[in-house]
Amino acid sequence: MSLIPEIKPQQSLELLKELHILTRDGKINQDTRRKLKQVYHLYQFIEPLMADVLAEKGEMSLADHGAGKSYLGFILYDLFLKDKAAGSVYGIETRPELVSRSQELAARLGFERMGFLNLSVEQSITSEQLPEQVDIITALHACNTATDDAIRFALAKSARYIVLVPCCQAEVAGVLRQKKNQSFGLTPLSEMWRHPIHTREFGSHLTNVLRCLQLEARGYQLTVTELVGWEHSMKNELIIAKYTGQRKNSARERQEAILRELNLEDLRERFVY
Repeated sequence: MSLIPEIKPQQSLELLKELHILTRDGKINQDTRRKLKQVYHLYQFIEPLMADVLAEKGEMSLADHGAGKSYLGFILYDLFLKDKAAGSVYGIETRPELVSRSQELAARLGFERMGFLNLSVEQSITSEQLPEQVDIITALHACNTATDDAIRFALAKSARYIVLVPCCQAEVAGVLRQKKNQSFGLTPLSEMWRHPIHTREFGSHLTNVLRCLQLEARGYQLTVTELVGWEHSMKNELIIAKYTGQRKNSARERQEAILRELNLEDLRERFVY
């Protein structure tokens, strides 16, 4: 039983030390307490999805895209899968040093059904190291277009659930900025991004709107909420998508209309496929 009330009783303290959430003498500081709270809160959303797939199939695969140091994958495995007979977690990351570090840690902790792959998005879609179908895809604070890459991977792998916490995405804001003068003559809505700070914030918001419409167009039902309180993170939006197979043509039509109305048709291939 942990002496720190925030830590779940079944949690491996050795894992938390290896992830530098706990110090070597078992203490926790304010910054790591905040990180732990975020990951635990996300676990509350993901655990029922893992349980649902495992109960139905007797097996479950989860891939964490842009895994970084694989905080999320390790916590999910430790709290949910380590005492079960089935279920695998994959961390997909382009930085080889982080992949090696995670592989070593999983081996040391005896987490045999964790795999870590040094792959790009394109490579991960066709890699034989991953199952042809992956049940759950996560991407936590994947920067810039990495969230979009995770969506592409999830669609290619026929994921049942997709869990996203998007980070900054500068691509839409960049096109808004580039075409600002032209847009002034096309639509009064350009006032929504006339000032630089509005360009950045509106571009970020619009990116997530287009992502949600993209998933709805491909047969997913969405829940969009906040991950934790704003005092913990400004990048706080949580998108959970469940595959139903009911594609919404209206979502695709609205995507097209938004891109056309806001002079963003250069980004059509990013969001409409």
